[in-house]
Amino acid sequence: MRLPKPLTALLLAVSLGVAGPATAWEMRGTKAIVLHGRDGSQVRIGTVTFTPQGARTGVAVKLDTDKFQDFFLSMKEFKCLPTPDEVFCHVPYPYPNPASVTGDDLAWLEHALLFFYKLPSEFGAKLWNGVYYRLTPTDAGLVGRPQAVDLNQIGAPPVDAGIPPYGPAERSEMAPEARWFGTLTIQ
Repeated sequence: MRLPKPLTALLLAVSLGVAGPATAWEMRGTKAIVLHGRDGSQVRIGTVTFTPQGARTGVAVKLDTDKFQDFFLSMKEFKCLPTPDEVFCHVPYPYPNPASVTGDDLAWLEHALLFFYKLPSEFGAKLWNGVYYRLTPTDAGLVGRPQAVDLNQIGAPPVDAGIPPYGPAERSEMAPEARWFGTLTIQ
C-alpha cells in the first residue's frame, strides 16, 4: 500500500523528531505509582508528589492503603498485596532522610518504595527477600526494575542519615519475571 505524500512526510517528520516540540516528562506535581503484574494487571498503589527545592526536587510518597491488605507478620503490621504466587509487602523506610531527588539521583524515592515478598504459606516477614525498584527516567515517566536487597540492613539507623543505605553494592540483579510485580512505574 502506498501512502499519500503529505502523510508520508508527516510520518517521516515524526519519526525524526522534527514534527514539533516533544513534551518530556517532568518531575513536577503529583504522579501515580503503579505496579505491573506478570499477568498484565496494573495496581495503582499511590502517588508521589514532586516539589522543586532549589537544585533538588522534594518527594512525598503517599500509598493508597485501600489497595493493600493488613498482614501482621513478625510482630509488626505490613501493608501487603496478595498475588497468586506471593504476598508482596511495602516496607516504609524508617529513618529521617532528605526525601529529595535529582534527575540522575533517584535513591531516596527508590528507598520510599521498598518491598519484600513471601510465599502465602510462609509465616512471618521475610525481610531478606527485599525488593528495591531501580528507577530509570524515560520520556513517559520513571520505570523501576526489581533488584534484590536484604531489608534487615535497615534494622538499625544509618551512621549518616544523608546517604542512602542501598547503594549499587548492596543490591543484586533480579530478573523482572522472578517477581509477580516485575515493573513499577511513576507517571
